[in-house]
Amino acid sequence: MMRVTSIDCMAAFAPFLANVVCCPQLEATLTILIGQSSKDTDSLSLNGTLAKHCLSDFEKILVGQGANEDLFKICPIRPSNLTDGSCPINDVSEFEHTADSANLLAACGKIDTLNECCEQVCQNSIVEASRKLAEKAYNLTSLDGSRMMSDLSTRVNDCKNIVLRWLASKLDLSQAKEVLRGLSSCKINKVCPLNFPNMSHVINGCNDGISNQTECCNGVESYVSLLQRQSFITNLQALNCAASLGVKLRKANITKNVYTLCHINLKDFSLQVGTQDSGCLLPSLPSDVVLDKLSEVSFVCDLNDNIPAPWPSTSQLADSSCNKTVKIPGLPAAASVQSSRHSVSTMNFLLLSMVYAALVIM
Repeated sequence: MMRVTSIDCMAAFAPFLANVVCCPQLEATLTILIGQSSKDTDSLSLNGTLAKHCLSDFEKILVGQGANEDLFKICPIRPSNLTDGSCPINDVSEFEHTADSANLLAACGKIDTLNECCEQVCQNSIVEASRKLAEKAYNLTSLDGSRMMSDLSTRVNDCKNIVLRWLASKLDLSQAKEVLRGLSSCKINKVCPLNFPNMSHVINGCNDGISNQTECCNGVESYVSLLQRQSFITNLQALNCAASLGVKLRKANITKNVYTLCHINLKDFSLQVGTQDSGCLLPSLPSDVVLDKLSEVSFVCDLNDNIPAPWPSTSQLADSSCNKTVKIPGLPAAASVQSSRHSVSTMNFLLLSMVYAALVIM
């Protein structure tokens, strides 16, 4: 587990895989470690002092195995994330007495990674268990409505960590990882992780009904190329990024479909690797980095998914990816999996790191 995490967060390319691979794996590993330790401690959280020491030791071990030295700057994890927060219950016995542990284990012991994000079978069970834990903190009838909802919401969020640790304690390591990474993918695929810099040159080049197509497309392609350098993203994240950029352009009175006009595909929003003519779009389902004996890293890219970026029909973002009409596979087609696993030398990733540093400075 630690070895997988150190490879997923390898020094040279952790910033580029942070949102999709490194940070979700890091969080899953910490959740599993605390969950498994509860078998001996009967506690599903650490106190503040112990959390600080454990997180420091955890970081040193990962860095010693090749992980990025700025790991907890890349992934915003703090000692407080290892405590119980405002959740009133962290004792295993009390947890199992309060929550419907049998129902929770039935719903989350094994999740359907393809459908869980939309059907939310496990997620709903986690919320229900978290709410039961949170409600143990006080007599809800003694609070006014607005204060009750605000206070309860905070406690429920903190109790979700307790619930996930309990689940991790009841599953073997591979099952726990699959469940936790599957749940995290639901969260990360909901939004676009890219930052959108100033796009005035795109707006200026594409206004007036796109009187100059060459100028417009040069601006759009240049801007998307700038976005592409930020990180690897998944299929669904690319869909959200395309929608976000499209909405921003529509709000700037650019209503013509510049994606079709300028031949922008979803892959164009993700980082480019090697000799590809467009970005490496990662699968929306959880995946890990592989390090071979030749010091090359490899990961799955959906190289065959040349899906045109969809232009938004309105100036508002869609509410849910579950309602999107564009069909995107969670993993590459079976026939193309082998060709889609892309290997890159660590030297190339060191060069990418230099590009990343330059972008941060800019």
